[in-house]
Amino acid sequence: MNLNLYTIGHSTHTIEKFIELLLMHSISTVCDVRSSPYSKFNPQFNRELLKEELSKENIAYVFLGKELGPRSDDFDCYKNGKVQYAELAKKEIFHQGLGRLKEGIKKYKVALMCSEKDPAACHRAILICRNLKSEQIEIKHILEDGSIEFNNELEKRITQKLWKKLQIELSDSKEDIIQRAYDMQGERIAYVPQENNEDI
Repeated sequence: MNLNLYTIGHSTHTIEKFIELLLMHSISTVCDVRSSPYSKFNPQFNRELLKEELSKENIAYVFLGKELGPRSDDFDCYKNGKVQYAELAKKEIFHQGLGRLKEGIKKYKVALMCSEKDPAACHRAILICRNLKSEQIEIKHILEDGSIEFNNELEKRITQKLWKKLQIELSDSKEDIIQRAYDMQGERIAYVPQENNEDI
């Protein structure tokens, strides 16, 4: 069975533009993977308001920020004051979230939603999609203009961006290099509590 998963960042869109992007790709369910489903700078994406607006277009809203969000209350997931995506990915709650997601995409056209407009700068791609890419799932990132970036294209983009820092060895396979790029990008974007990030 060929399964599809979409991702999208709400960015600074109006709610109308955001819904337009969802309808453009026939999304039936938005899966909110923000740890805190509220936005200080874009309150139109606060959980209750968003759920209400989506329902007007018969788009379901599901909150999975507890399971798949980029923050954690577990101190084991932090090193030097920063979340470690590799540790988040080991937690049972994270795998429960992935399980719900994999079941959901069998029945519905799902878009993972977070705040960042660029999936390469967001845990929805660097943490969640990374841990789904070995499955029989085609991952498609909806960009700000409505175009699609396939996950293999995103991987190529982050690898090229970080190429000089990846310390490539002759024995490295293509997949080794991609995984190292994921690690490096995850370290660059991971949540740091003292930064008081709001919209993640």
